[in-house]
Amino acid sequence: MTEEHLSALIQAGDAKPADDGWVEPPEGRHFILHVSQNGASLTVPRVRALRQESGLLHAKTSNGETYIVALEDVFAGAVDGSSKPGRKAGFV
Repeated sequence: MTEEHLSALIQAGDAKPADDGWVEPPEGRHFILHVSQNGASLTVPRVRALRQESGLLHAKTSNGETYIVALEDVFAGAVDGSSKPGRKAGFV
């Protein structure tokens, strides 16, 4: 992933910088990162915050996990969820 690609992903997710240097999407939205190196792949779902530092991408998930991957090994990213509250499934 290039820095331009990462910037486009952050913009697509309507993410804003937090006070601690992380970039966070609005409540209810998450990033999904797809990482690959030497034929092995990893999907990092439900990312709540991102931070780039010296060629590394730090990703905090909603489960409290922190992944640190090389930015060049990330080949795709997605934005999950909506920034607008919707109607829940089922009968109300």
